[in-house]
Amino acid sequence: MSENSRLLALAKALRRGETSSEQLTREALARISQSKLNAFIDVLPERSIEQAKAPDQRLAAGDDHPLLGIPLAHKDIFVTRHWRSTAGSRMLANYVSPFDAAVVERLAQAGMVCVGKLNCDEFAMGSTNEHSYFGAVSNPWDHQRVPGGSSGASAAVVAAGMLEATTGTDTGGSIRQPAALCGVTGIKPSYGRVSRWGMIAFASSLDQAGPMARSAADCALLLQAMAGFDARDATCRDLPVENFSRGIGRALEHASESMPLRGLRIGLPTEWFADGLDAGQRRVIEAAIADLERLGAQSLSVSLPRTDLSIPAYYVIAPAEASSNLARFDGVRFGHRASEVSDLESLYERSRAEGFGAEVKRRIMVGTYVLSQGYYDAYYVQAQRLRRLIAQDFAQALSHCDLLLGPVTPTAAWLKGAMQDDPTQMYLADVYTLGASLAGLPGMSVPCGFVGEPGLPVGMQLVGADCSEALLLQVADLYQQATAHHRAMPAEASSC
Repeated sequence: MSENSRLLALAKALRRGETSSEQLTREALARISQSKLNAFIDVLPERSIEQAKAPDQRLAAGDDHPLLGIPLAHKDIFVTRHWRSTAGSRMLANYVSPFDAAVVERLAQAGMVCVGKLNCDEFAMGSTNEHSYFGAVSNPWDHQRVPGGSSGASAAVVAAGMLEATTGTDTGGSIRQPAALCGVTGIKPSYGRVSRWGMIAFASSLDQAGPMARSAADCALLLQAMAGFDARDATCRDLPVENFSRGIGRALEHASESMPLRGLRIGLPTEWFADGLDAGQRRVIEAAIADLERLGAQSLSVSLPRTDLSIPAYYVIAPAEASSNLARFDGVRFGHRASEVSDLESLYERSRAEGFGAEVKRRIMVGTYVLSQGYYDAYYVQAQRLRRLIAQDFAQALSHCDLLLGPVTPTAAWLKGAMQDDPTQMYLADVYTLGASLAGLPGMSVPCGFVGEPGLPVGMQLVGADCSEALLLQVADLYQQATAHHRAMPAEASSC
């Protein structure tokens, strides 16, 4: 068993009868009730405790699934039966889903217990978790700072020790960025690896679900349960679910040599280390590279020449898809409906004006513009062509190495409100993560140190070829066996 796996440790305690799923659930709910992070949108203690009885019965019958009986929480972008499913928006503030998203369904089948729905940027649009109708989420390392977004709460509750596992979604970096800013591990799988069924859509050709936990070993267990073909999702790929835990937890222990990463080639994109990267971030990332080299890896320079162009490409394509996906929220079928309207047109206008927040409106406006007659070819088509070229850049770089490594964000977590008046600065924070999303490649964030005062987490990004999640997770696990950054917790974790 990997010493880094908190989930396997809990599973072992459950099988030995040292605790129960109901006890773990009650303890998690107690921590949640004391939280000061504004991380949860919906908590239903009685439902969670009732849900925990089934795993306890399965344990008593000898079921030994490694996730059985362990509490988790879902980003509130996954619809969840009997729970509010709001996408962080007034538009869906009181919506209760009649069915479970595929991710929720599969983790429930594995025996995990849902203890709540997690706050997020509205419709997953944002990099700070300040764009939620339910208020901003705080970073547990410094409550005056953002946790990143849009899966900021998913990262924050793991960092604070409230839960060992959460789900998130990544459209342009929304798992990797908050994982880096909060000092936890998160992985965005290859596009189509995990079903999007029941995931409230932002940008359909980019959205992908993934797990967040303290270690790569735990992310591997969660991804194992989440992945797999789903005929209900037309974008889900019919791929065999490989063993993502392959080699994890045993590589160093049974290595025949002192350098278990011997032969691994790590590409360092020069554009990821150019001007714009904070000096402190650079030093921490370079120290992590040195650690991997001591484990036997070889680093070499590669190029992703269109890195800067990933921002305009993404912020044309994603808003265009968002404007189409969010057209369904019109005040007629479901969601917020304005009162005191005079006709159908005013119903549409007022319902959408009241239901959507500023950032969502901004992106809908941009998306509608680039899809309009006269601008479609000039903007949207050009952005899609650029997307293909960016994917080719990644393919070229990965032809020289096994994976790419670099920063996740240009800086550590910034103060709340610092980017509220300048959304362009918020968009620039995604410069290192957007490319992998546009190319549909797997990427993950791994804690690798701290910078500045009060000591803020830094994450390094690993990006691999299509369907190379097992390799990324194994490399991350080897790094985490040799270092302790992922075990660090904020001083106020017990009171978060």
